[in-house]
Amino acid sequence: MNTSWDASWSQGRIGGIAVCRPHKGKLQLFASAICIISADQEGPIKPPSRNTRSACKGTLEGSESAGRINAECLCITLDRAKLTEMLDVTVGQVGFGEELLNAQPHLFANSPVFVDQKTLTAMMEVVAAIEKVSRSPQFRSAVMSWAPTIAEPDFGPRGAFMGYDFHLTADGPRLIEINTNAGGAFLNAVLSEAQAQCCQTFHPALVADDKGEAFRKRIVAMFEDEWQAKGREGQLKSIAIIDEEPEAQPLYPEFLAARSLLERSGFDAIIAGPEQLAVTPTGLFCGKRKIDLVYNRLVDFSLERAESATLREAYLANKVVLTPNPHIHALFADKRNFCLLSDADWLARSELKSSEIDTLLAAIPKTRRVDAGNAERFWAERRKWFFKPSRGHGSKGVYRGAKLTKKVWEQIVAGDYVAQLFTPPSVRKVRLDGEVVDLKVDVRLYTYAGQILMTAARLYQGQATNMRTPGGGFAPVLSLGDADIGADESAASSKL
Repeated sequence: MNTSWDASWSQGRIGGIAVCRPHKGKLQLFASAICIISADQEGPIKPPSRNTRSACKGTLEGSESAGRINAECLCITLDRAKLTEMLDVTVGQVGFGEELLNAQPHLFANSPVFVDQKTLTAMMEVVAAIEKVSRSPQFRSAVMSWAPTIAEPDFGPRGAFMGYDFHLTADGPRLIEINTNAGGAFLNAVLSEAQAQCCQTFHPALVADDKGEAFRKRIVAMFEDEWQAKGREGQLKSIAIIDEEPEAQPLYPEFLAARSLLERSGFDAIIAGPEQLAVTPTGLFCGKRKIDLVYNRLVDFSLERAESATLREAYLANKVVLTPNPHIHALFADKRNFCLLSDADWLARSELKSSEIDTLLAAIPKTRRVDAGNAERFWAERRKWFFKPSRGHGSKGVYRGAKLTKKVWEQIVAGDYVAQLFTPPSVRKVRLDGEVVDLKVDVRLYTYAGQILMTAARLYQGQATNMRTPGGGFAPVLSLGDADIGADESAASSKL
């Protein structure tokens, strides 16, 4: 298997909109093409000379700098004209970018999210610990006890585009959930090229190359690894991106970007719905095109729906490589798994080292299953908890306890829900229509086989992440620190 991931981090190019520069270990932010507006200044700050030491709110240093910058710096780094151009180029369709941004004006945020090196390293260590425990017979036996039957066989693939979603707190990152078909990676790759890149000790944590070539190579390697992990021989030739009514999906533009990247890499790539597939004695087909691998974007995680019947048949009959698949979802994304990963007694009996146990207990909010036996206690303490369906997705059916009604609570108790200790997200202040507003921050690590593909953030308002918040949307993550974050990524990955 090809697992030699490029852990380098590009310093990027300067030029465009905003530039971040360090000065003797201290952070300084100043403008290159447009101004930075501070929270208590209405007018523009004139671009300083190279030796000027002013910043949005003065120089910042240490691990607390990221939080202070997110609260005090109102810079705009997104060049929307450049983004429009890059979207056109990526999809190969003139006018596509403008049409997308008009249709979904809150898909991309104007400002980046800053994360310090210590926090990024801590998140990587969480990923490493979960990848390790997921391979243990004890964990697999426990999670498969509540998984559907189709999830039991392990056919080899590790799961393309895992998403580890974190909230940032003063005491370190908190892992809120894991997704096995995490969306947004291909769009975030385009978004990274429309940013004024930071230099020197400020590393763009979004992708490892400002032209996206390293990202493309990682994606190709990921799918080829999945192909080989299934025991296939020969060359992977065709990939189908499958989702229910793909053209109606909010992230359909990402499917177009994914198809374009795969085609540029030499694959025969298509976008289709599961009902368009057919199984024959020689394999899985979409029309006359044989499909080697399905990049699965369905939220029918167990392939139980009628329209998924053909894909289910092909998967169980070993006629196609499916990634991610029901086994991977059960192993990582079922919300009930967090009940084990946040249980000190269970972890003490696991194969993890004490340091790895400490990592998980510090990062994963306490999670417990809700049933009739504990319903009264959870109702009394509901303001402390966030309630999620065990096999939910896309924030559907989730409730913050403080806002629950008795009627909804009865549905939660009757359903298969978990209660997770509420962890408020951190805040990113942005300027919107002349006003400074607070947006919540969710940071996602896109991974494959425990390796980081990219890091991105989502800015939003409301109970859960969404792409409808003015000023919000996908945002690049910029890392702060004197040491190369790539070295920390390699160190965390070496623990796998």
